[in-house]
Amino acid sequence: MTAAAIIASLIFAASLILILTEKFNRMIVAFTGAFLMVGVGEIFHFYNMEKAIEAVDFETLGLLLGMMILVAMLEPTGFFQYLAVLAARASKGKPVRLLILLGSVTTILSMFLDNVTTVVLIAPVTLLISEILGISAVPYLITEALLSNTGGVATLVGDPPNVLIGSAAGLSFTDFLVHSLPIVAVTWFGALILLRTLFRKELSKRPRSVKSVLRLDPAQSLNQPGTARKIVIVLCAAILMFFVHHLLQIEPALVALGAAAIAMPWAKPDVQEMLQKIEWSVLIFFTGLFVMVGGLEAAGVLGAMVDLLTRVVHMPPMLFGVSMIWVVALLSAVVDNVPITIAFIPVILGLGENGMNIAPLWWALAFGTGFGGNGTIIGSTANIIVTTLSEKTRTPITSKLWNRRGLPVMLLTCTIASIMYMLLYSTF
Repeated sequence: MTAAAIIASLIFAASLILILTEKFNRMIVAFTGAFLMVGVGEIFHFYNMEKAIEAVDFETLGLLLGMMILVAMLEPTGFFQYLAVLAARASKGKPVRLLILLGSVTTILSMFLDNVTTVVLIAPVTLLISEILGISAVPYLITEALLSNTGGVATLVGDPPNVLIGSAAGLSFTDFLVHSLPIVAVTWFGALILLRTLFRKELSKRPRSVKSVLRLDPAQSLNQPGTARKIVIVLCAAILMFFVHHLLQIEPALVALGAAAIAMPWAKPDVQEMLQKIEWSVLIFFTGLFVMVGGLEAAGVLGAMVDLLTRVVHMPPMLFGVSMIWVVALLSAVVDNVPITIAFIPVILGLGENGMNIAPLWWALAFGTGFGGNGTIIGSTANIIVTTLSEKTRTPITSKLWNRRGLPVMLLTCTIASIMYMLLYSTF
């Protein structure tokens, strides 16, 4: 391995370690790592600013930005809180029914919106409902995080890794519904049944004040019903366009940005407030990772990995895909699944250039990154958010508690995904 490849590998590895320790802001780490990668590339003549810009996937960034703008406009209207209160009333204060309904609402939203945003909006309402009922919020918070991670795998826009995979592999919104949704549906039911069993003790406790929940008025959560209606109409139109964008030869990013461009003059949001709610740090984080992985590719690191895999791996393609699900899942349990996805994409593309059928590998990568994040408290940003919110309650979520609940869910969902992957392998 050349000196350039060694230095590029060290920069990327150090950045991942710093991201994992969570002692530094991951946006700053990615930005600094990208700067160092370009600087080293200039010195050793293997990378420069022009190549760095080419490495950035603007399709992914555009799709994320468009969806973020729509969510930023919809959030202040109280629409998400409205759905949560509806679910609470429909449960009639029964803990098991409440778990299923809140989990279902979170899952459906996470299929079309970023799962982190979904949890940020639903979890505070969950805390309020739990406080009114006099029950522990822990089962509901953990379930919402785990099911949002699981449900997000079902669609192109449900999870950041899916956006990355779809862009790299040229997969459409419909492709995810055909190949990913059936597997996610089965794993989701399996996860829900397991969570019901794991939390049977907490869910068996009788709520103190059921009548208070029944008196909640969902309409009071909607502080801007007219605006909410307009944005939901545009969002639904965007989702319909996602179904046919490949037929019209329109990129998903254009659909998302176009929807945002239509919604803004129609809904007339507070622009400053909207801009503050957009997760710019996430976009910068992605950009930094793209630049660093581009440096790895330019330095020959990814090519060496592809050559090594081509020589070492002599297993049937189906078993190789199943192995990838588990390897990626284990990595995603301890490192954020976004850098894992960005690092694996060029490796899979390289295997394709060497003659391997990589179509099934994209789905293995999607299942591994999506389900693997459930395993630990740091495996997903959604996990960290609900853990932080639980610190305001009498029973905060600890790492030990998460491992006893999240790890079994991860193992079950990966097992179900592996079995269905093998059964449906010929369809990928």
